[in-house]
Amino acid sequence: MDKAALEFLKTRRSIRAFKPDQIDEGTLDAILEAGVYAPTGMGAQSPVIAVVRDSETRGQLTRMNAKVLGKTPEEVDPYYGAPAILVAFAPPDGHTYIEDATSVLIYIQLAAHAAGLGAVWVHREREMFESEEGKGLLKKWGLPTDLAGIGAVALGHADCEAPAPAARKSGYVIKV
Repeated sequence: MDKAALEFLKTRRSIRAFKPDQIDEGTLDAILEAGVYAPTGMGAQSPVIAVVRDSETRGQLTRMNAKVLGKTPEEVDPYYGAPAILVAFAPPDGHTYIEDATSVLIYIQLAAHAAGLGAVWVHREREMFESEEGKGLLKKWGLPTDLAGIGAVALGHADCEAPAPAARKSGYVIKV
């Protein structure tokens, strides 16, 4: 394996503090392009990525996500101040819909790292988009209201140093 490629993979870290500056369109488009090339079961390409950058919708997602946590947006910003939130959805009728959308989110995080941006996986989108408010957003966005929210990536310019990696646990890999 190419050592630079392995080092690249080993240095990707979850970033939990972002500058308010928006990501330029070209960089965002490249990251999204990487996401749509993520592998999906049987090549179905079932996931849908919603890109949220306007402050009103971002605030709504923050409020919805915080509510799932039992908190208010004044207590917690689940998206860590990121100027962009990329939400992955998939129709729950496919056998691998969770894995398919997960692949998309992972590719997006790796592409963000390649672009020198920060990213972090955020959870609770399933509960958010099972709610009436979430279904209302899906309808407003022109998406089927039965899509399952799988997760999101908070994306932007890091406003912190990347954390050091945790020590790898023993027994992580067994060769049988």
